[in-house]
Amino acid sequence: MPPLLSVKNLRVSLNDISQDRVGWVLRGVDINLEEGERLALVGESGCGKSMTALSILHLLPQPPMKLIEGSLFFKGRDLTQLSKKEWEQIRGREIGIVFQDPVMSLNPVLTVSRQISEVIKAHQDIKDDEVSVKVLSLLSEVGLPDAERLAGLYPHQLSGGMCQRVMIALAIACEPALLIADEPTTALDVTVQAQILDLLSRMTEKHHLSVLLITHDLRVARGHADRVAILYAGEVVEEGRAEEIFSHPQHPYTEGLLSALPEFSQKGKPLSTIPGSVPSPYRNLEGCAFYDRCSRAQARCQESRPLLEQVRKGHSSRCFYPSGK
Repeated sequence: MPPLLSVKNLRVSLNDISQDRVGWVLRGVDINLEEGERLALVGESGCGKSMTALSILHLLPQPPMKLIEGSLFFKGRDLTQLSKKEWEQIRGREIGIVFQDPVMSLNPVLTVSRQISEVIKAHQDIKDDEVSVKVLSLLSEVGLPDAERLAGLYPHQLSGGMCQRVMIALAIACEPALLIADEPTTALDVTVQAQILDLLSRMTEKHHLSVLLITHDLRVARGHADRVAILYAGEVVEEGRAEEIFSHPQHPYTEGLLSALPEFSQKGKPLSTIPGSVPSPYRNLEGCAFYDRCSRAQARCQESRPLLEQVRKGHSSRCFYPSGK
């Protein structure tokens, strides 16, 4: 049985007209997501996590970006061949999304009830009184107290955490098969972050959703994903089950991310860091993209691009010299 979502060799360019140059946001991303599975995309800012999500949803800013190559299949349908009308039926109905800034993602001039109602009416043929009941049910389901009163409020009258709960209600309103959560806790307080992540977990289990979770926090991935894909410079450099990634990291970039976590550091010693920064999209990368930041790089790494190959059962790494732990 084919996966629910299949992304193969996804390449997205970035055109800089002012300097007449073309770069690469995504350099060949490959991911598969099975039904009922939770997959986390992890990496630093600028690695291509959000651009992967926007590519899947056909929401890339064009220009300056452009999908150059690759295949995107959802439920066996080629997403790259869909018309605008077909996309209007898939977004919200088949694929829901929770953006990282809930306040900016909601319409400031529409009440909470109106925004959720419009999504339901656009995809489901139900009566107005049934829509109202469903809106209140969704607000209660995502943990918002006094749902009837909150339904009549505007986004600016809600806290950031409340707005994110509304976003989750919007995303699951039509019971999609896939939920994309793009850094869903970035703009929230630490205590609220945990509540939102727990809420997402409960909603995905209750509604049997597949989840593509985008995060820069490996601890979030470990606690809320079945599998993890590590992105670096627009490509997957390591992929495997969450516990396997934590227990036996194979790529030096993954090892660097893990060693920078406080729980992996020795008391009294400075936190570990990865030297340098993510390469510019306009940089020509002939070999391994992590070459100039890697402690075990050799001449071969600069000259040839490693492939994403299996190093353990269900665990792949894009490295000529995986750790072998």
